[in-house]
Parts: sequence; C-alpha cells; structure tokens
Amino acid sequence: MYNSFLIKYGEIGLKGDNRHIFEDALAKRIRTVLTRIDGDFEVRKTRGRIYVFCSGDWNFDETVDRLSHVFGIVGICPVVIYESCGIEQLREHMVEYLNEEHPNCTSTFKVKARRVDKEYPLTSMEVDAELGEAILMANPDMRVDVHNPEIVFDVEIREEIYIYSKVIPGPGGMPVGTAGRAMLLLSGGIDSPVAGWMVAKRGVTIDAVYFHAPPYTSDRAKQKVVDLAKIVAQYTGPIRLHIVNFTDIQLYIYDQCPHEELTIIMRRYMMRIAEHFAVENGDMGLVTGESIGQVASQTMHSLLCTNAVCELPVYRPLIGFDKNDIVDISRKIGAYDTSILPYEDCCTIFVAKHPVTKPQLKIIERSETKLKEKIDDLMATAIETAELVIAK
Repeated sequence: MYNSFLIKYGEIGLKGDNRHIFEDALAKRIRTVLTRIDGDFEVRKTRGRIYVFCSGDWNFDETVDRLSHVFGIVGICPVVIYESCGIEQLREHMVEYLNEEHPNCTSTFKVKARRVDKEYPLTSMEVDAELGEAILMANPDMRVDVHNPEIVFDVEIREEIYIYSKVIPGPGGMPVGTAGRAMLLLSGGIDSPVAGWMVAKRGVTIDAVYFHAPPYTSDRAKQKVVDLAKIVAQYTGPIRLHIVNFTDIQLYIYDQCPHEELTIIMRRYMMRIAEHFAVENGDMGLVTGESIGQVASQTMHSLLCTNAVCELPVYRPLIGFDKNDIVDISRKIGAYDTSILPYEDCCTIFVAKHPVTKPQLKIIERSETKLKEKIDDLMATAIETAELVIAK
C-alpha cells in the first residue's frame, strides 16, 4: 500500500534563517543511506517537509531500518498519496485507508488535516469533520477523542493528498556533518562507542583511534573494535579508524614509571597520539567515554592530569552518566553484545594493583621525565606504523 514516507524532524525546525542548511544536510544523508539498498528512491524537500518516494524493487522493512539510523529524523511516517480530489472522493479514500491499515479497529481517534493548498474549497476544520464522520460511519466501534486519541489520522492537502497514521521513531538529533569533526578514543568497552554515538547525534563527524598492544592483546580484540566502529558507522557514516601499536610505549612506561601511576601516564600518551591524528584530520576536539568516578583514571584529579597534555578540547558526553544508563544506550544502538565479548584491552593488561586515584599533575609530569630518552622515538614509530581502517 505504501510507496512513500514523510520524514519528520525536530530541532531543525527551530533554526530560523539557517534551517535550509540543516534540511539539505538531512536530505543528503538520507540519499546516501538509501543508495546502499535495492530500490529507486527520490528524496524531495518541499514546504517544510522531506519526503522519500520509493519505486522499483524496494523492501519496506529494510528502508525503515536505514532511515531509523539517520540522525536528525524524529519520525518516519509511511504515507499513502492520492490525487487531489473533492471531499466526497476524499471520504472514500479515508475509508479505504482505514480498512487497509486499521481493520476492525475499536480505538479512539481524531483527524488532523493540514490544508497547504489554500485553494481547496474546505477549511482544515471542515475536512476534519467530514473525514471524522466518514470514519464513524464506516466503523461505529471507533470513538472520537480530540485530546488523547489512540490514533491520529494526519491528512495533508497539497498538490496531492497525503494520509498517514503511523509514526516510526527515529534517533533524533542533528544531521551528521553540520557541527564539525572530532576524534573518538575508541576501546573495546561499553562506554566509548556510546560516547561517539552521542557526539555524532549532535551533528559531529567522527574519526577514531584505537590502541592495540600485541601480543598482549589479540587480533580478536582488534577485530572487536573494528566491529564496534562499524556499528557506530551505521549512524555516523564511514569512520576513519586509526589502529596504533602501543606495546612498546606501554612496556617502556611500565619499566620506567611508578606502577601506581601507570594508568594515568599511559592515558596521557594515548591522548597525545590521538591529538596528533586529530590535528592531521582537521578534527576540532577529542571525545572519550569517561564518566566521573567509574574507575581510578576517571576521578576529577585524574581527568585534570589527562586534560593537561591536550591543546584541543576534550569532550566527555558520558561524564555524569550512571553505568546502567550507558548500558541502556549501548543496547539501544546495537553495540552491547559486541562490547561485552571477553577479549583483552590494552588499558586492562598493564593496570596497577593499587592505582593512584588522586594524582598530582606536578608529580605525574616529574615521573614522565624518566621517559625522555626514548619516548619521542617510540611515539613517532607508533604514529608512522598506525593502520588505517575505514569502518562502514
């Protein structure tokens, strides 16, 4: 019955004179995701609406799934389109739609007409009344409830007439690419994929860096992170994932620095390397999955020491989140089952038994002076030998 969708957006409608920029970005992103599936799709922007018209050998469920991964969309409405007609024929179309979509229905309802074509002979309220009467005559078991209806029949009278009554939720947010770029420090855990997803939901294009420590971490651990990047990329578009061999740096820090400071110092060198790739890629900040107090390296004291090595801003979208809230989002975006696979992470291999929870920046910086003989060369090698994977 369906051959088109009305795409509803939220915040974009509040953008004033810049609104068309965000609408164009959303339409472009929709076109991009639909090129990856069978079917012929036309994305059309008209009078504050975006429509997707479908033809050829297309699949309804697959199309909805693709659209439900597009940031900026708050609702996907399957629409039936009729040629412009008088009210009597429109009443017939309404009953036809009712019988097809809501057979033997006993729900409460209301009709909400929107008369974009001001030459149509009836007002919106008159159309509401006519179509409401047609529905009641066709199905007396239904009842009108204009305040809290179970079903809303939306009718848009344009050059053609659009009828829909279902709204499939979208992810919301802003279209990717409308808010600059950022570099995500991506691990194999639960938090960092969620952090990347949340920043991308605000319109940010995501790059990523992963720190690998062979032979202490396996190829399965690396593949797990690539798989997580691919999951996030379903929402963000392709992600440039830099895979950095961090083993020699970790071993050198382990040999030279106090063990209770290992996590903080390793984290500081990860941030330095991530910032190098961020600057190289034109990114405007770093993104991490840190949450205050979750582990020793995420206390306020530790985060201060980590931030001190960065010139770019560090964004932490999960900073005040409870772990259960993070897990809920991870499940929602389809990353959780991959995140909990029991493969090693370089952050957990070289962890101290009793890590410092209130590190002092001056002490950490003094400990790092023990590394000056080799650390620059090790960092240069790690950067030069990094592997680039395009996750999509």
